[in-house]
Amino acid sequence: MIRKLSLSAGLLGFFLFLNTNTAAQTQSTSTGWGAVFASYKLNDKLSIHFDGQARTTDEWEDLQSYIIRPGLNYHIKSNMILTAGYAYVGHNREISDIQGWIPEHRIWEQFIVNQRFLIEGHATTLQHRFRLEQRFIGQGIVDGNELATDGYDFAQRLRYFARGIFPLKKTETFTNGAFIALQDEIFANVQNAPNDKVYDQNRAYIAIGWRVSPKFDIEAGYMNQFVVGKSSNVANNIIQLAGYLRL
Repeated sequence: MIRKLSLSAGLLGFFLFLNTNTAAQTQSTSTGWGAVFASYKLNDKLSIHFDGQARTTDEWEDLQSYIIRPGLNYHIKSNMILTAGYAYVGHNREISDIQGWIPEHRIWEQFIVNQRFLIEGHATTLQHRFRLEQRFIGQGIVDGNELATDGYDFAQRLRYFARGIFPLKKTETFTNGAFIALQDEIFANVQNAPNDKVYDQNRAYIAIGWRVSPKFDIEAGYMNQFVVGKSSNVANNIIQLAGYLRL
């Protein structure tokens, strides 16, 4: 059932900016991210999840990392989904002037709740996602003239993500047209924090998109990623292009 909400209640409560100790030095960077998010329905209860991402280094000079992340969805209800999956992350690293790729393997579990609202005649959706990751982080060493992986460090991280889509035209069923996307994601380390802190990072994002059909969206937007390090922080300004496919 679609619930009516007044516009005065606010569009969506996404930007969950977390106050962070800014005493540490903060480096500002500018990067580009590209992503594809896809799902394929097997039956009424099961579907396949896949997302692939590529991210550049500062000033868009080179490829910094890429992610390949498949998973299996179990649809508890029409608006509730449980997922378990695996992710392979390639990191471009440099040690002693030797550059190479160091892998990270992840096992991940997540729970999604989707909500629908009618805001002043606009069919708005809000997604909440809770994800737990078991991370096996490759440790790089120089072996001859190449970068090699010397074992893995284990860590666990919890992520909370909220994303809303607000169509620009009034409609009770949003099947095509322009929309605004707002989202925020908070990361918290729960075991063996690589930065020795509970708070890991925050990603706030705003985008303009176009729903081509009920099965496909494309969008472009700006993300502010604040990453907390051991001794210094990074404020990353990201231009992102993303596609969403639902089959």
